[in-house]
Amino acid sequence: MISAINSSLSALHAFTEKTESIADNTANVNTDGFKKTRVTLHEGEQNSVVPQVNRINTPGPIVYEQAADGENLVEKSNVDLGEELPEMMLTSRFYQANIKMVQVEDEMLGTLLDIKKA
Repeated sequence: MISAINSSLSALHAFTEKTESIADNTANVNTDGFKKTRVTLHEGEQNSVVPQVNRINTPGPIVYEQAADGENLVEKSNVDLGEELPEMMLTSRFYQANIKMVQVEDEMLGTLLDIKKA
């Protein structure tokens, strides 16, 4: 039962990493030349969840911008809000599900201890 709690806690940590990545990407959607990050989740030892952060180096759109010396080509951010917002909604639900798992496991452990006392 303790390993189940550890699995849920490691998943909560992983989804926190994922949320931070999405927040950083969203905050920099209008930053010229910004490269987004993606967090992939992998199974670790003892059923843990291990987050891996990767920078996505695909180029953003290149546009002309007016400057004091004329027009210049500028690379924009490669962040797409159409990807980030649905990913954030899913990540939020996965986080909630793991919190619920920790609560259920806590209740089960409490019940088990109450039975043992009786």
